[in-house]
Amino acid sequence: MKLSEKRSDCPISSSLDIFGDRWSLLIVRDLMLYESRTYGDFTKSAEKIATNILANRLQILENNGIIIKLPYPDNKVKALYKLSPKGVALIPALIEIALWGEKYISNAEEGSPFLKEVKKNKSKFLKNVMDKLSAEDEATID
Repeated sequence: MKLSEKRSDCPISSSLDIFGDRWSLLIVRDLMLYESRTYGDFTKSAEKIATNILANRLQILENNGIIIKLPYPDNKVKALYKLSPKGVALIPALIEIALWGEKYISNAEEGSPFLKEVKKNKSKFLKNVMDKLSAEDEATID
């Protein structure tokens, strides 16, 4: 699959070219909260992503180095997806988007469990999640 051309050299525009649709950051969210996942796991998310869109977004994220596709142990048909170091670096931005959305948009009576942890100590939460995902990446490379 060919990488799409950038609309401009603006960093916001270039970033949105990769993950500026309604699904890509949800895939990153799921990988952040649930670590390695299969294609089938993504189809079970509350947002009900269509399989053709999921396949396209996974390919775009993989082509742009945000996620890594790994072979599934003992199953040649399945694959595991996980965040690359470049994808892990997106987590602080994703947390800020989630906090903003909860404050200004969300109608949920009860906040997200992971945001409750973030609000207790954002720095600690980010460090723990990013360290855990980075350690998993290093284990994958070894």
